[in-house]
Amino acid sequence: MNKKTVSLMLLVIVAAVAATQSAFTVDQTERAIVIQLGRPVGENALGPGLHFKLPVIQTVVFFDARTLDFDAKPEEITTTDKKYMNVDSFSKWRIVDPLTFYTKVRTIQGAQARLDDIVRSQLRVALGRYTLIEVVSHKRQEIMDAVTTRSRELLKPYGIEIMDVRIKRTDLPAENARAIFGRMKAERERQAKQYRSEGREASARIIAAADKDRTIILADADKQSAIVRGEGDAQATKIYADALSQSPDFYTFTRSLDAYKKGFEQNSRFILTPESPFLKYMQ
Repeated sequence: MNKKTVSLMLLVIVAAVAATQSAFTVDQTERAIVIQLGRPVGENALGPGLHFKLPVIQTVVFFDARTLDFDAKPEEITTTDKKYMNVDSFSKWRIVDPLTFYTKVRTIQGAQARLDDIVRSQLRVALGRYTLIEVVSHKRQEIMDAVTTRSRELLKPYGIEIMDVRIKRTDLPAENARAIFGRMKAERERQAKQYRSEGREASARIIAAADKDRTIILADADKQSAIVRGEGDAQATKIYADALSQSPDFYTFTRSLDAYKKGFEQNSRFILTPESPFLKYMQ
């Protein structure tokens, strides 16, 4: 093998190595920047596709272009009504300017540290403006929107865009939970006593109304009974009068027999003279 062939082969090998070291591809989910002597080359990040760099003196740094998650550690926050609560939050974010991102924070870990500082501080500020009841009920969306907007403004200079900030969970410290549970129990007992008192009052009103109705019904019944008895007595008197007018002697005789029957019962004693009208029909 002559020197010319060897030189050609070496040249081909060097060219292949140089091509391998120079060419690189950027995935659809990534962005890249070229670094030369520790400084970015160019003014814009590289998008998906095939790119080239100088071998040895230039390197490539890749960044994830997708939406990323940051799960913050729970922390204790004080509300405006001096209540303590443990807040567990998370953030959705992405790298929108890789050059600025590399210059300011360098790595994902550095970005998460910056996220932790800014999002935590904004959560403390926002939650500190509301009461505990507002935080856990109807003001949650308003608070999250405010924290997201303010965090997005503060993180923009770092090439980071905050997509959303959310609270996963809010818990009370153990001593607060016990105190609140005690107040809730006392409130429920107060309501139970109030309901029982109202029930007894309603029961007394119902019983009084029932007694009133009973008295009225009995009085009406007695009145009706008296009317019926009166009408019966009147009818009986009329019958007696009619019978007397038809045959006074016979009526007197039958009435006397009834009197004898009732009067001369066992162990009955009378002191009468022979001329007594009661013995008229015994003579």
